[in-house]
Amino acid sequence: MTPKPALKSGDRVLVGTRLITVDDSFASSLQDGDTVLGIAGTGQLRRIPSAVQSLVNGSVEAAMQGFLQLQKVDTTSVNQFFARAAERLADDSIFSAVADANEKDVESATARGRSTTRLVLSPKMRDDMVSAFRMWELAEMSSSSLTDTVEHVGWKVEQWKAPLGVIGFVFEGRPNVFADATGVLKGGNSVVFRIGSDALGTATSIMEHIIRPALKESGLPEQCVVLLDSVEHAAGWALFSDQRVSLAVARGSGQAVAELGSIAQQAGVAASLHGTGGAWILVGDQADPKRLFNVVRHSLDRKVCNTANVVCVPKARAAELIPQIFAAAQQASAQRGTDARIHCVNNAEQYLPSASHIDVRRADGVRSEMQISVADVKDLGHEFEWEENPEFFIVVVDQLIEAIELFNRYSPQFVVSAISEDSAERDLVWSQCNAPFVGDGFTRWVDGQFALLRPELGLSNWQSGRLFARGGVLSGDSAFTVRLKVTQQDSNLHR
Repeated sequence: MTPKPALKSGDRVLVGTRLITVDDSFASSLQDGDTVLGIAGTGQLRRIPSAVQSLVNGSVEAAMQGFLQLQKVDTTSVNQFFARAAERLADDSIFSAVADANEKDVESATARGRSTTRLVLSPKMRDDMVSAFRMWELAEMSSSSLTDTVEHVGWKVEQWKAPLGVIGFVFEGRPNVFADATGVLKGGNSVVFRIGSDALGTATSIMEHIIRPALKESGLPEQCVVLLDSVEHAAGWALFSDQRVSLAVARGSGQAVAELGSIAQQAGVAASLHGTGGAWILVGDQADPKRLFNVVRHSLDRKVCNTANVVCVPKARAAELIPQIFAAAQQASAQRGTDARIHCVNNAEQYLPSASHIDVRRADGVRSEMQISVADVKDLGHEFEWEENPEFFIVVVDQLIEAIELFNRYSPQFVVSAISEDSAERDLVWSQCNAPFVGDGFTRWVDGQFALLRPELGLSNWQSGRLFARGGVLSGDSAFTVRLKVTQQDSNLHR
C-alpha cells in the first residue's frame, strides 16, 4: 500500500508478479491523501479515498476498544443484548422507522434497476431475524471455555477457547445480516461491517433503533458493533487490508468476493469467503419421481445461494423424469405468480413442452422471453440471479458418473443433492463430488440457523480449495483462538 500516491499516467507498477501501466483514468482520479492498493491476485490497482480510509481506521480502532471492554462483561449481559434486540425488532412501534427506511431503499433500488429479491424486509425476514436473536440469546456458549486438559506428574496444561478479536464483514445488500454480524458478540468478539449500498438506509435505521439501544440497555460497549456508513466499495477494501482485523468474512458471490479475499490474504488477514452459489441436483437411475418432484419444488422457493441451479437427469429416465421436474418448477413458480425459466443442455428440451414466450421479471423490469431455451454445457458454471421466475439448467447425462464429473468441473463446489432410492448411487455422489454440503433431498437445508441451530456468519464453498480444519458453515462460536494455561505443582520441574 502507498499512503500518499504520487502516480501519474504511464507509470509502471509491479503488482504481485505483474507489471502494469497506470492509465489516464486512474491517475486523474487520485487525490492527496488517497491510498493506492495493489491487488496481487488480480494485478489491479484500487483507489481508497482519504475520507474512506479515515472512516475505516477510526471504525476498526473503535471496535478494538469495544473488544477490550467486552472482555470485562459477563455472559448474562451479552444474552441480555440479544433479548433486547429481539424485543425491539418485534415491537411494531419501534420497527415502523426501520420499515420506512427499507421502503425507501427498495424504491431507490427499483428505480435504478437493481435487484430487490433480498432487499425487502418482509414479515418473514423480520420474524427470522427475531428468531435468530433469540437463538443467540439461548445458545449454550461463552467467550471462554476449557476444551482439554493434559495431566503430567507435577503439572498440567489446559487448552482454553478464547475470543479472537475484531471480525470484519462485507455483506451484500440485505437487512437480515444483523443477527449474523452481532452473533460474534457471543464469543466475546467485536464487529465492523459494511453492507451493500442498496440496504445502507435500512442498516443505519436498524443500528439507530435496534442495535445501539439494545447495547446500551444491556450494558455492552457501543463500539463492539460498528457499521461503516459508506456506500463506497473502497470501504470494504480498506477494512480487509487492515491487519488489526482478526477475521475477514465476505458474503455474496462473484469477482467482488474473490477480490476481497485476495486483499485479505496479502494483508495476512484470515478470511472466510462465500463465493459463487447455486446448488446442483444429481438424479440417479433409481430416483423416485414423487421424491424428485418435491425436492425440485422446495429447492426453487426463492433465490438465495442454496437454491437449485442445475438438475442432471440420466438419459434412460429423461422421458419420465424431466416432465416431473418441469411440473415441480411450474408449481414453485405459481406460488410467485410466474412461470419457470429453463435452460436445456444435451437435448433436454425434447422432453419438455413446446417453447413459448413468458413474462420474466428481471431487476430492470419485465421482459418477454422464451420459457425454454438451449444452452451449452460450458454455461453450467453460471449462477442464475433470478427475481421472481425460478431459473435453472436441466442437463441430460448418460450416467450418474457423468453428472458427478460435470459438477466437479463446472459447479462452484458448493451444494449437491443425490436423488436416488439406491444407497450405492447416493454413496457415489458422497464419495466423488468435491462439495462441503451433500444431501439426498432439497438443497435449501444449507443454512446455519436451519441445519445447525446456529445463525451463520457465512457459508463457504470449495471453489478455491477445501477448508482447513472446519466445515463450510462459519458461526459465531467458530471465531475463536486457543490459549494454553499451565498449572505447576512441582516447583522443581525442569527440562
